[in-house]
Amino acid sequence: MADANEQVGSAYPFDTSKPSIARTYDYLLGGKDNFAVDRAFGDRFINELPGSRMIAYDNRGALIRAVQEIVTNTPVRQFIDLGSGLPTADNVHQVAQRYAPDAKVVYVDNDPIVLAHGRALLAENDNTTVIQADLREPKAILEHPDTVRLIDFGNPVGVIFSATLHHVNDDEDPAAIVRFWRDHIASGSHVFISHFRSENDPRSQELETVLQGSLGRGRWRTDDQILALFGDGFTVLDPGIVPASEWRNDDTPEDPNDYQRLIAAVLARKN
Repeated sequence: MADANEQVGSAYPFDTSKPSIARTYDYLLGGKDNFAVDRAFGDRFINELPGSRMIAYDNRGALIRAVQEIVTNTPVRQFIDLGSGLPTADNVHQVAQRYAPDAKVVYVDNDPIVLAHGRALLAENDNTTVIQADLREPKAILEHPDTVRLIDFGNPVGVIFSATLHHVNDDEDPAAIVRFWRDHIASGSHVFISHFRSENDPRSQELETVLQGSLGRGRWRTDDQILALFGDGFTVLDPGIVPASEWRNDDTPEDPNDYQRLIAAVLARKN
């Protein structure tokens, strides 16, 4: 497997001493843009917790269905993907522009390798950009020149938190992040959240321990705690909060493994 550092050059400062969320997710999805430390972390899920790798695939599937649902059934034609991760098959802009060629997408991530690959991928797509920023600093994202250039906040926006808010600790107030965007998006905007889901049982506690031990952060939340991130001003759309493998999925697995219950998805519309 090629080293990610070789693929994007030395102009971007990569920390290869600890795993990256984006690069580990890339590895779990079969990508090549990762380092040995990311693969070692991903292998803990693959080898020590068999079946947990499906979390990554279920999460990606729910994201694709959410974007398709928004574009085909609402007026939303612009998206902000907060913590987008590395480019893979069926990125947000690919799904959105498949149904609405004029759809605009701003990708946001704090990993420099995401910035490098994203810019290369999107060099010839005038309606899509990627910026390096931290989702915990939403004002900087809102005011970034590329966001201002592409997103018209007078019209509805799709805001995506795909497997990102569970990396925001309680003392960093993830609900305040969602609330910031609620206060800056128009009525009719949609917010999609997928999130590690705790059922207060040994399975979820085991995975949370792995995540905390290797990344030093992460917070699994119950369904009620995830829904509470929306706060006031939203209507949660059917089917509510459910395992990602089941969310708006016509091909819901008949016999999902235990780990597939541990990633939830939910879509809400701003009133």
